[in-house]
Amino acid sequence: MEWKNIYRGMLMGASDVIPGVSGGTIAVLLGIYDRLIAAINGFLSKNWKEQLGFLIPLGTGIVIAIFSLSHLIEWLFDHYPKPLQFFFLGLILGILPYLFRQADAKHTFRARHVLILVIGAVIVGLLAFISANEGTAIQDKTLSTYIWLLFSGFLASSAMVLPGISGSLILLILGVFKTVMAGISNLQLDVIVTVGIGIVLGVMVMSKIIHFFLAHYRIATFAFVTGLVIGSLAVVFPGWPATNSLVLVSVVTFALGLAAAYILGKIEYED
Repeated sequence: MEWKNIYRGMLMGASDVIPGVSGGTIAVLLGIYDRLIAAINGFLSKNWKEQLGFLIPLGTGIVIAIFSLSHLIEWLFDHYPKPLQFFFLGLILGILPYLFRQADAKHTFRARHVLILVIGAVIVGLLAFISANEGTAIQDKTLSTYIWLLFSGFLASSAMVLPGISGSLILLILGVFKTVMAGISNLQLDVIVTVGIGIVLGVMVMSKIIHFFLAHYRIATFAFVTGLVIGSLAVVFPGWPATNSLVLVSVVTFALGLAAAYILGKIEYED
């Protein structure tokens, strides 16, 4: 078992709770994105047992983070959204040099790869202009509500696998983010199971698509993925805080994000 993946999974799970931050982005930052896609696809093949050592600790960390941190992340996002988002902004920005170094972009990227990178960045950057406000959690659930939750889980998890596209943001756009968060916080099994099925289906479908492109168009795919991560900076950036105290706190959390990126880069990319 790769028990180191528990803390990696916890970072991914914590990020998936925050609209604008993608678990796929964190997987890229941690240097395990390729391995994650390969493991998911391998789990759906006859060699599925070989992938358990990677997936079980990672999945354990994700579940621990989502259930144990959902209240805290909800509270931070409701009361201090900008400092929290500045932390992730620093984390994403700080790790980009390691990503380019890992890809050896200076030697492998051609003009077409730069163009693909720009396209990826623009696609995700456009999400910053989408209005994603919703009301309260849905209380009276009908059959159509559960179908919508299943569909929302499918779309959100497809986005989670793609770096830069936040599954939580997709849930927010679809109007079910607070319903899902309330379901997790209050252990509402009907919501958890319905969304969970959609998530599993979405991960299976999207990982197969990504695995195909990584196998056949590796450099182009990595250029696109890097573009998605760069584009997520525009999505995560919350605008400047309104008060001097919040500006100071946001600067501190941004610096903490950069420091965390440096430490993660040392641990994950230079082992």
